[in-house]
Amino acid sequence: MKKIFITFAVFVSIIWTGGTSFGQDVPAPLDYGPREALSVVSADGEFSFDVEIADTASERTRGLMFRDLIEPTHGMLFEFDGEQISSIWMKNTSIFLDVIFVRADGRILKIEHSAKPYSLRSMTSGAPVSAVLEIAGGRAMELGIKPGDVVKHPFFANGS
Repeated sequence: MKKIFITFAVFVSIIWTGGTSFGQDVPAPLDYGPREALSVVSADGEFSFDVEIADTASERTRGLMFRDLIEPTHGMLFEFDGEQISSIWMKNTSIFLDVIFVRADGRILKIEHSAKPYSLRSMTSGAPVSAVLEIAGGRAMELGIKPGDVVKHPFFANGS
């Protein structure tokens, strides 16, 4: 009987705190302003996304943390001040993401498919890139997006 009461008390405690661990507050996602149009051109076609732009250090650090969902046609473009070897991790990110490393000319260098939520594993570009595009996990494979495909957006040298 005592075990049932303790289990019930823990359950009530979780419900009472809104399901967060021991009542910790989870910060709201950042407001990155209006979304911008971006497309990826692959052998299978051209695919459009509406992306938030993370172009400051604090925005790039926060990224898509504390989000519960990402729509299939949404994403985030992390714009860097110059080409650099980039590393991304999934700390405080609760959704699976495809992490797409993009060169200055818009060509995709590398894709990390369905990056695991909350993982502290560092995913690196391995070579200099000027941006990282994050979209819903599994979308790159679903759409046939591969390294060598082109991301079109005004940020890239392709000028689109």
